[in-house]
Amino acid sequence: MRFALLASTMLAGAAQAEDVTLTIESWRNDDLSIWQDTIIPAFEAANPGIKVVFAPSAPAEYNAVLNSKLDAGSAGDLITCRPFDASLELYNKGQLADLSGLASMANFSDVAKSAWQTDDGAATFCVPMASVIHGFIYNADAFAELGIEVPKTEAEFFAALDKIKADGTYIPMAMGTNDQWEAATMGYQNIGPNYWKGEEGRKALIAGTQKLTDEDWVAPYRQLAKWKDYLGDGFEAQTYPDSQNLFTLGRAAIYPAGSWEISGFNAQAGFKMGAFAPPVPAAGDDCYISDHTDIGLGMNAKTAHPDAAKVFLDWVGSPEFAKLYANALPGFFSLNSTPVEMEDPLAKEFVGWRETCKPTIRSTYQILSRGTPNLENETWNASANVIKGTETPEDAAKRLQDGLASWYEPQKAK
Repeated sequence: MRFALLASTMLAGAAQAEDVTLTIESWRNDDLSIWQDTIIPAFEAANPGIKVVFAPSAPAEYNAVLNSKLDAGSAGDLITCRPFDASLELYNKGQLADLSGLASMANFSDVAKSAWQTDDGAATFCVPMASVIHGFIYNADAFAELGIEVPKTEAEFFAALDKIKADGTYIPMAMGTNDQWEAATMGYQNIGPNYWKGEEGRKALIAGTQKLTDEDWVAPYRQLAKWKDYLGDGFEAQTYPDSQNLFTLGRAAIYPAGSWEISGFNAQAGFKMGAFAPPVPAAGDDCYISDHTDIGLGMNAKTAHPDAAKVFLDWVGSPEFAKLYANALPGFFSLNSTPVEMEDPLAKEFVGWRETCKPTIRSTYQILSRGTPNLENETWNASANVIKGTETPEDAAKRLQDGLASWYEPQKAK
């Protein structure tokens, strides 16, 4: 009996010693509880011996933090991947592993995989997880109280903002320019596709047949310049979390948004919410939405646990994960080929725009941010400046165009 007990104790100790812990690097610090309470327990229950730790950084600092960790050899085993150029650069540096051979890659279309592939499509280095859709989230109680209809055109949008401002109960729109990225991401890239006609304009910019100084690319900045009057006092010093709080506390009526806000807002807001797509410039115009391949998961090429990491990544590519993730995080829309029925009403509103509007991705993400100056980061700065009024739409567009043309061959003056 004593021998049997000793043997079982030794076996248990050996099993414990074989447990592998995988660490996930991510910018989604808002999702910590969802990973800890829902996603990781589901995986660990089915995969004893593999433990997973979700260890996010602040969104604005993620790229710099991740790059320094990878260079120092201290990064986690699993790397949450930005789409296109930022992750491609990590792969080209040998810091992300080629995952083309994963069985679950068969669950994704070429379009879903394109955000995490080499230009020739020969290697796929992150498992696609989700896309996000841009638009506006609004306080439906405030709209009802003030008798405001959901705006469909730009004129209706500004009429609604004027009515909210005149009433004085609410800040018309919650967005700041302190962190810069939100001015570009929830501002320029949100409303812009309606002007540059989505993929048509984005691809023309890559081909060099359109320039950032063309009217279709300057016009969204002209609209952004008008936002200044509706953002409330001190918006220049307002951070991203400040804006989230202003809206969820019921102090602002409209929030320029990405669908990734839904789960956080559901938890924080005590009022009914709705969402509307970016209003079109004129009635009858085609509508376009930024339905952006946003997030994937890759493997640190130097992980000490490649086999365990691949087990986890194969699971991330499964229909089971797709359903779990999309409903645990409403607003992150699965890229898996297996359809996922959304349960959240606000998420259903966002994803419903796919039926009526043409999808595109953010204009700066593919190819155009590979050089210096980096067009994505410059667009952050330009968008914030235009909203603050420290740079005109025309000057901002010219600066971005000059920067792009300084290194990108198709945009160089012929």
